[in-house]
Amino acid sequence: MSQAFDENTVRPEQGRAGVLKTIVVSLLILLIGAALIWLIFKTEPTATRNDPARETAMLVDIRTVSRGDYTPTVEAMGQVMPAREVILGSRVSGEVVRQADAFTPGRRVEQGAELLRIDPADYQASLLQRRSELQQAQADLELEQGQQTVARQEFQLLGEDIQAVNDALILRKPQLEQAKARVASARAAVKQAELALSRTRIRAPFPAQILSREVTLGSQVSMGQSLGRLVGTDHYWVEATVPLSKLQWLTFNANPDSPGAPVTVHHDTVWPAGQIRKGTLTQLVGELDDNARMARVLITIADPLALDQAADKPPLILGAFVRSEIEGKPLEDVVRIDRSLLRRNDTVWVMEDRQLAIRDIEIVFRDQDYAYLSTGLENGDQVITNELASVVSGARLRLEGDNKEGTGNE
Repeated sequence: MSQAFDENTVRPEQGRAGVLKTIVVSLLILLIGAALIWLIFKTEPTATRNDPARETAMLVDIRTVSRGDYTPTVEAMGQVMPAREVILGSRVSGEVVRQADAFTPGRRVEQGAELLRIDPADYQASLLQRRSELQQAQADLELEQGQQTVARQEFQLLGEDIQAVNDALILRKPQLEQAKARVASARAAVKQAELALSRTRIRAPFPAQILSREVTLGSQVSMGQSLGRLVGTDHYWVEATVPLSKLQWLTFNANPDSPGAPVTVHHDTVWPAGQIRKGTLTQLVGELDDNARMARVLITIADPLALDQAADKPPLILGAFVRSEIEGKPLEDVVRIDRSLLRRNDTVWVMEDRQLAIRDIEIVFRDQDYAYLSTGLENGDQVITNELASVVSGARLRLEGDNKEGTGNE
């Protein structure tokens, strides 16, 4: 037993050697691990941020601009309305005994054309009576003039002087004036009867189109009764609305010697493509539109129904809404570009030496299609017309046909 115990007993020297060996191995493992971690971090690739716009030039389309004088247009929507309109009214009473075929809604009539006739029998009889009264008054005047002559001759035979105070009475001057007054009154009555008779014929006051008819053959009309509605066919108006800020650019027809601005009228989706009407900006109406709070202007269009067959013009229809392009006052020494080329905050993109430049501009006027610039662009500047994915001032640009990575000049 003692011998076995001695063989399995660990000596102190051997235990200390094993611990030391374990410590050394652990330290080696730690050192190797630290070395590996250091190597990994040392050889890790570094992430860098590059601007693609500076690596590859962007393909752009350009348009060269130049300064010049231009005439802008102001677009306005408006409604066609008659320049002359009348409601026919009867000035006498009676039965309608004749009606013209042209007195039908939609038909056109010339100035002075007879539309209706009211029974004239009563007015003809009244005229005969007034004429007879005039003849009677004229006869009474002639008699009174004869009596005045007789009175003067009688006093001349007596050889007496007529005092100034009694002159008028002795020579029957009041009776003579009274007879003259009756003649004048009779003449006025005849004139009134003639007018009443003439008013039994209802005529068109101007070249017109019949819009409505309210009586017909056999109708009984009274004085002042409405007979129909007529509108003039020589001119129509377009009452359009424009922004208040655009009024300063418009020229109105203040007098015949200074014609207003030319206007082109379009009736989209109604007239065939390419057909337009020409008009003139006539007047500024001194009242704002109730709905849009914009200025109201009148545009005059001659021959609105296209009665002149020599000209291929579409007719206007009352009440239709049309689009008007009004020529504005000329703009001098400006650059005109498409409105689509305007960028954010009133800027444009320009190519300078194959690089992108963002220019601030000053806009004088904008119309439906163009913007007119006073500053920001000069003759020969190349404005970029296409959209860019990256907008950075100084970014490299290229045109079609240039080298993809270069500028085309390398």
